[in-house]
Amino acid sequence: MDAPEQETVPRRRAGARWAAVSGLGAVAVLSTVLLTDPWGAAEPGTGAPAVTATAPVEAVSAPPTTDAPSAAASSDRPAAAAPVRLVVEDARFDVAVLPLAPSAQELATELLVPPDTLDGYWLTPYGMPGEGSENTTYITGHSWEDRDAPFNRLSDPGLVGSEIELQTATGTLEYVVDSVVTHDKNTLKDSDIWRIVPDRLVIVSCYTEDLWGKNVVLTASPAQA
Repeated sequence: MDAPEQETVPRRRAGARWAAVSGLGAVAVLSTVLLTDPWGAAEPGTGAPAVTATAPVEAVSAPPTTDAPSAAASSDRPAAAAPVRLVVEDARFDVAVLPLAPSAQELATELLVPPDTLDGYWLTPYGMPGEGSENTTYITGHSWEDRDAPFNRLSDPGLVGSEIELQTATGTLEYVVDSVVTHDKNTLKDSDIWRIVPDRLVIVSCYTEDLWGKNVVLTASPAQA
């Protein structure tokens, strides 16, 4: 299939969620992603403590009990590795996936805005997809205003049950969409999407019906063998 567009255009930062919508052409609107710490979220609704800019990893308390990996996971799946491409055919979605390591400040403030491109970004401190995965894999990207763009097409509850193909450095993994839900941007960090679930896939962008106020979140599990 055709390669996705990869380009950067000027825009107003989506972190200013209260700002008026620009009338100056296409605007990338994210997913201002409100993070929780990558070593395990607290119980849903309580908010996990953020990693501060000065706290070493060793200072983070032990993570809670994790959910068990899906029964679909088996030794014949590619070993856990960095994702490089994400495809959702039902959404005409095909994007390169690039690694993104949140800074200490972003983890401390629980606020992340990815680079202004059409690509997807894998949050590296969390999970890596494939056999041996120890946490959820998180991929985020921008939705765009006044133009067609891949992440815009994920704001569709009809995608539940759709197949996802995630290409990694060791092979191709298949997932099935379990849910498509929305969250207020200022409460996403308290969501249960941050629970440690090995080899779960979570994709986050802006919800196209409320670009400045809500995120859309797709959650997917490994496809049955």
